[in-house]
Amino acid sequence: MAGKKQTALDKVIGRIDRLDAASLRTLVEKLARERALLGSVFNTLQEGVMVITEDGEIDYINDAGANLIGYRESGDGETTLWRLVPGLRASLGMEGVQTPHASAPVVTREFELTYPQPRVVRLYMVPFNEVENDEPRHAIILTDITNEKKSTEELIENEKISSILLLAAGVAHELGNPLNSLTIHLQLIERKLKKLKGSKEAASLEESIRVCQGEVTRLDGIIRNFLEAIRPRPPDLSETNVVEIVEDVVTFQAKELEDRGLQVELDFPKDVPVIMADRNQLKQVFFNLVKNAMEAMEPGGRLNLRVRADDESVFVRIADTGSGIKTDDLAKLFSPYHTTKVGGHGLGLMIVQRIMRDHGGHIGIESKQHAGTVVTLQFPQKHRRVRMLQA
Repeated sequence: MAGKKQTALDKVIGRIDRLDAASLRTLVEKLARERALLGSVFNTLQEGVMVITEDGEIDYINDAGANLIGYRESGDGETTLWRLVPGLRASLGMEGVQTPHASAPVVTREFELTYPQPRVVRLYMVPFNEVENDEPRHAIILTDITNEKKSTEELIENEKISSILLLAAGVAHELGNPLNSLTIHLQLIERKLKKLKGSKEAASLEESIRVCQGEVTRLDGIIRNFLEAIRPRPPDLSETNVVEIVEDVVTFQAKELEDRGLQVELDFPKDVPVIMADRNQLKQVFFNLVKNAMEAMEPGGRLNLRVRADDESVFVRIADTGSGIKTDDLAKLFSPYHTTKVGGHGLGLMIVQRIMRDHGGHIGIESKQHAGTVVTLQFPQKHRRVRMLQA
């Protein structure tokens, strides 16, 4: 190819038909030694190194990678990365997508393995072609970050709890007493209003009471969110159909969605595998996320809710066409008290993340300013959760 620098191997291959038997044998032995050397080098690495085709067929894998995903070489050629790590293909966006290889993006993901043992793995994947017109392949590096993830999550969780405890103690004291006083006095005013029924003064007072009661309810909600963040209760797990929960939440919020002039698109399959979940906690998760999506959109916006499943997990995708999230804010979304909304308390997504973690699930957020946000929730199916608990 014009303009492409030839390697020593390219030059040898270019005249291979002119080599005698002895020279050809020497070349093959040299290539075998170099391959063995490279194999030894890759097998000394702690990271897993793989090469796969577009269909997930494993062309090469080092020892660390094989141990990490439980790979065993099969003579029938049926062992693919997609079979060994269910759900990964969909997560990487390689399922049913005909993307020109030259424009395929470099991808990084974190995912959880349950076999051969529970681990958290970071994946880095980059497309490449060995030679021109060759079948497209992907180079993959796998890193076991189980201990790193656990240590980081524990540190973050401890810092969150400490900061919340310090602030919530003061908030509960400062807001709790005035709220009780307001509630008592509002009840007294209501009793007196009954005696003034029909007068202009009564109508004016009734409006004032409604405003006060609304503010009391709002402040009471702030306290509840603080207490929920401080004293989370363990989930009461039972067999649950995710679609039913999502439909209940959408029905409950239908009036507000209509008042805001928003369109709702539901994409649910007929049969969805059950998961082990706390129905009330899941309702809180979906309510918080749908509420966030509504508040990010202008009239005419679209809210899309989609449910899908693979052999191991159930996925719920909540996408909006709202204002999106700044790149700088994405890293802070789950931090306590961080909010981009006027009047927000900054605890909603933190509570969502905690509930998802308590259910053995994961939450992922992708957003682009002025284009919208996509939140993906991944729940382990019932049989997968049982295996993880046994392990």
